[in-house]
Amino acid sequence: MFSMSVPWWEFVVRGFVVYAFLLVFLRMTGRRQIGQYDPFDLILLLILSNAVQNSMNAGDNSLIGGLISATTLIACHSIMAQLSYRSRRISRWVDGIPKRLISNGQVNRQVMDAELITSDDLKAALRGAGCLHTYEVEQATIETNGQITIVLRNRDSTEDAPDGV
Repeated sequence: MFSMSVPWWEFVVRGFVVYAFLLVFLRMTGRRQIGQYDPFDLILLLILSNAVQNSMNAGDNSLIGGLISATTLIACHSIMAQLSYRSRRISRWVDGIPKRLISNGQVNRQVMDAELITSDDLKAALRGAGCLHTYEVEQATIETNGQITIVLRNRDSTEDAPDGV
């Protein structure tokens, strides 16, 4: 229970390497996966956590080894949060930047493709904001957390607009 099969510092190194790998991997997969968990995404995260478990603990199942690994991951996360807070460059790398999906009713298909946002995803966000058509939207932005924020136009300016999405 308290006897470790590898030195304590190896848990720290392994935890740091796994944390860095997952940070880069999850950052590369895009915002949609971060902000919107459907069953497919949740299954991936659960399997991913199981896949990296042995690389962190080197087969050691001791209580102390688990606590060292957990402490290392929490420390890595806290350090990244501090660095992101203090450095705009690091914050943009870790969190990304918001991207505009709709400007003045016009959909930016390149951003949708880059962020893997389907028309159904966009329509759901529009409905959630209380509108049905893109011409009702002043701007829609995919935020760094994966959520889509919609700012509607003045309702008076959309009365004569054509139907369609």
